[in-house]
Amino acid sequence: MQTITPFLWFNDNAEAAANFYCSVFKTSKLGRVSRQGPGGAVMVVAFELDGQEFIALNGGPMYKFTEAVSFVVHCDTQQDVDHYWTKLTADGGAESRCGWLKDKFGLSWQIVPRILSKLMSDPAPAKSARVMQAMLKMNKLDIAGLQQAYDQG
Repeated sequence: MQTITPFLWFNDNAEAAANFYCSVFKTSKLGRVSRQGPGGAVMVVAFELDGQEFIALNGGPMYKFTEAVSFVVHCDTQQDVDHYWTKLTADGGAESRCGWLKDKFGLSWQIVPRILSKLMSDPAPAKSARVMQAMLKMNKLDIAGLQQAYDQG
């Protein structure tokens, strides 16, 4: 059992969000759904994405997601980057810069190839600077483009 669980506040679509996220991540499962009131309205939904537990609450319209909190998805291949980017920006999601996006519920995600950390932390400042400049021009991160910038010189 994990010690820290992200708790996400939704207006009234926590169950739809949990189902959506479970459809995006290959290793996921919907957990318990707590209902309240005479109509059995959903209050809390537990779900798991790639081994990470989450809880979604239908808390009302008082609070909205901002970019101050985001989830990073580490990807091994461009195919993985493309998969998560396409799925999470579908149906009203929005692309942003440098691997960031917002999904249709307004939650921010960073879709990041694992190799980026290696390329950005090279001891040769010119190499990491070229990678940074390439990344700043991208919305969805392109592994081949980042690697090309690193290899120049």
